Amino acid sequence: MTVGKLTKPEEWSAAQRTSESSKHPFPRFEVVTYDFEFVPVEGGRPNPICLVWHDWESGETHRIWQDDLLKMKKPPFDISEKTICCTYYYGAEGSCHQALGWEHPTNVLDCFTEFRNRTNNSTKKVPCGNSLIGAMIFYGLPTMTGEKKERMRELILRGGPWTSWEKEAILKYCEADVKALNQLVIAMAPDIGLDFALYRGAYSACLAEIEDRGIPIDKECFDKIQNVWPKLLEKLIMEVNKEYGCFGGSVFKQSFFEEYLVHKKIDWPRTVSGKLDLKDETFKEKAIQYPELEDLRELRSTLSKTRNLKLSVGSDGRNRCMLSPFSSKTGRNQPSNAKFIFGPAKWVRFLIKPEAGMALAYVDYSQQEFGIAAALSGDKAMQEAYQSGDPYITFAKQSGVVPDDATPETHPRERAQFKTCALGTLYGLGPEGMAQKLGQPVETGRQLLRHHKNCYKDFWKWSHDTVVKAILLQEMQTVMGWKMKVPPRINASEGPNMRSLANFPMQANGSEMLRVAVIKCHELGVEICATVHDALLIQAPLESIEKKAQDTQHAMKEASELILKGFSLKTDTEFVKWPDRYFDERGAGMWEKIKKLLPQL
Repeated sequence: MTVGKLTKPEEWSAAQRTSESSKHPFPRFEVVTYDFEFVPVEGGRPNPICLVWHDWESGETHRIWQDDLLKMKKPPFDISEKTICCTYYYGAEGSCHQALGWEHPTNVLDCFTEFRNRTNNSTKKVPCGNSLIGAMIFYGLPTMTGEKKERMRELILRGGPWTSWEKEAILKYCEADVKALNQLVIAMAPDIGLDFALYRGAYSACLAEIEDRGIPIDKECFDKIQNVWPKLLEKLIMEVNKEYGCFGGSVFKQSFFEEYLVHKKIDWPRTVSGKLDLKDETFKEKAIQYPELEDLRELRSTLSKTRNLKLSVGSDGRNRCMLSPFSSKTGRNQPSNAKFIFGPAKWVRFLIKPEAGMALAYVDYSQQEFGIAAALSGDKAMQEAYQSGDPYITFAKQSGVVPDDATPETHPRERAQFKTCALGTLYGLGPEGMAQKLGQPVETGRQLLRHHKNCYKDFWKWSHDTVVKAILLQEMQTVMGWKMKVPPRINASEGPNMRSLANFPMQANGSEMLRVAVIKCHELGVEICATVHDALLIQAPLESIEKKAQDTQHAMKEASELILKGFSLKTDTEFVKWPDRYFDERGAGMWEKIKKLLPQL
């Protein structure tokens, strides 16, 4: 499969706005709009039912039913660099391209993505969400009712065979969506920066391949666990409770946990009401400080995220699900936590296992958000800390709290505190919140914050100016054009979330960085199985995995330099080579318990 490259023709800059003619919303390009109807297959590839496409040059609309569609080796319309192919949510169309064995268009314009970019965090009501109907109503265009759309979807999802009347109804429904999309493209064109839009489209095409490839898992083991899961979960609670005594039956008891903390002499953050702070993020941080808490944390995570174990797995043993690009305010992917193997508790990742003769590599950015903040703010001291390899212990050295020869091993407590401060300041964490996270007096939080402000003055000026500018302009955007609306301040209690504004440049530009890296990896022939926040999971034959991992690191380095104007971010790589399985230390204890209990059931 091929998709468009990141580098695009120079004429983009001349095609930013629509012309007077509704026939040519993007001068110098031909335009095609199209839509598939298909039956989704849980964990597998969809079953395409029909295709309707409209050629803007001839004005003709074409309808193709499944019988003829399955015979086609390539799209019936032009997909070269001279044509822009418009869709609404390319993930759906891209999955059909994959199922049919078709190449992807060179230029994809996904109106869903551009509508999200236009309305992201907007105070203007989006009547029907981000659906095609929602976009049509937003732009004041006529559209079919939600009830009719739902009836037609039920007919399609029912699966065949369909009567002649039903086939015609499905084709008319698909054609209606294409006609609606034609109107929407004309309405949206003035709002679209074409260069950035086609870059986002290229990423969506790459993501369609990633979703189709999926993540290899040990399906035999998964099936065994799934078949006995309710009983296994009961056994797990009993097994873990032997160590902690924090459960009454299957219910976690805060009073029991408080007794455990007193017995073990563990400081624990509390909420403003005085109760123990039981958020998963708090457990995660405290488990780093007190490793003996890890199994309890994993069990709680399992009970909250994995109670039903609904991973989406195909018959070929691949975890496939929608990665839902551009769904968050910062533009990150938001796959279902229940269906995506990186969503539930950490022990579930032990099910990831390369196929015979294959290997996986997990390549992630090292301290990405800290590095982005250092680069965008131009703070030299912060950049020096990032480039040292361990910005947190270096921050402690720069503050004069630890000696120059200090290491994470010699000063783990100080490093943990300065890490909490370094990361917390990126999303506006105040001294009270910092102290709460550390389980320390508020004065400790204040002192850490003073150190940060003294060491990184340029960062603080840049962060302040960025937030002020965002409030004045009522909008923020990344270096690649992903936007977020900033609501006006109404009163003391209603207005923009200052923490969200402070963190947007790091989170959103980190999203851009990974998108660029994905496109560059595709150009290098790297097979990506998943995107995971600031990381890529790739696969390759055993003999070439090292080279492909190096290519991935190179692509991620180039992506960071593009987003950060030459500043390079570091990457780390972990390999999983057949016959081994994925390993995550945070879930290791729970995985061992499951392996021990499984034969008994």
